[in-house]
Amino acid sequence: MHTLLVQGMTCGHCVRAVTEAIQAQDPQAQVEVSLSDGRVQVHSTLEVAALARLIEAQGYTARPA
Repeated sequence: MHTLLVQGMTCGHCVRAVTEAIQAQDPQAQVEVSLSDGRVQVHSTLEVAALARLIEAQGYTARPA
């Protein structure tokens, strides 16, 4: 499991955008987003750097926790 700190997420649309971006590359990924603390936990075969790039492509700032 990878945990990333993500800035800029504020609503359900943000959750959906991040989740769909990750699952487009890894359809089996399990994504849990916490808007209150800006954390995204991902169970995926993708590396954390790749996950951060996918999230950043959606317009957010992401870094490993």
